Amino acid sequence: MSDRLIWGILGTGNIARQFAAGVLASRTGWISAVGSRSAASAREFGYAFRVPSQWGDYQTVLKDPFVGAVYIALPNSMHHEWTIKALRAGKHVLCEKPIASNAAEAEEMFDVARENGRVLVEAFMYRSHPQTLAVIEAVRRGVIGELRLIRTSFCFRTMKIDGNIRFSRELAGGALMDIGCYCVNFSRMVAGGEPTDVTVTGKLHASGVDELAAGTMTFANGIVASFTCGMTLHADNTAYLCGSEGFIEIPVPWKPPRENGGFTIARSTPPRMDSAGKALPAPPPRERVVVNVNEDLYGIEADDFAACVAGQRNPRVTREDSVGNMRVLDEMRKRLSVVSG
Repeated sequence: MSDRLIWGILGTGNIARQFAAGVLASRTGWISAVGSRSAASAREFGYAFRVPSQWGDYQTVLKDPFVGAVYIALPNSMHHEWTIKALRAGKHVLCEKPIASNAAEAEEMFDVARENGRVLVEAFMYRSHPQTLAVIEAVRRGVIGELRLIRTSFCFRTMKIDGNIRFSRELAGGALMDIGCYCVNFSRMVAGGEPTDVTVTGKLHASGVDELAAGTMTFANGIVASFTCGMTLHADNTAYLCGSEGFIEIPVPWKPPRENGGFTIARSTPPRMDSAGKALPAPPPRERVVVNVNEDLYGIEADDFAACVAGQRNPRVTREDSVGNMRVLDEMRKRLSVVSG
């Protein structure tokens, strides 16, 4: 296993399970240890994913000399504490999104990573996927002309609210932090900068977190982005990039599938006012760009992170990107009164 990056995992919830399955399918990773609040949960996780060291606490994982990198899959409010502890223990860290509870925490986490000479990356797994890279390349190549509008949606309806960390204000839950962060991250990535203005509206749950939110971002280059996110409703989870010469439709932007993934390049029917009395031309055929990837989504992320640790590439999500994302989320949550001003 000397040629592999050896992982320790903190947390045994659903996202930790998806990541562990990805590491098992990866080219570069192997899991040595897992930590949980419950020894029984750690044992069950270890049996399921062939993890030899199973602990009913988190600190013991950080003491494991074989562990080179730690994946933080804990509630949002715990990212700051345990990322810093892992970095100071000499481990590289892949921390689940959102990287922290606020931008100030994120800044400190990256400061500690720099001081200890370790890699810290926020785990937006879709950023490493070939589908995302193909979309960015298509936009940069000008297939839709000048990009002017970004529209994204990420929603689901959960029936499990009691005990759900997403509905805990103390644990930094809420729709913006759980899924809206994807929409904000995607929009900033494609727009290529930070927003100069943001707006947001939404609905607060009885627990005090935002259960749904809709927002806009305006960028210095004139691009406008809008998004919707929610945890108590049904909606399409798509992304649209709208330009002067066409638009890109991404049906599954957040968790690209292995087969028949990709996006569509399309053009709208010209408005009647442009016809000058002539028959309206039909729009060009829709062009489907298929992206088939015979690799696990989280395995791709793990391999990407391993390449960063090996110095073979820079992180897909940089310090500036993560801190910038948190600043937008901070402002929107403040405006919704989820956090104090």
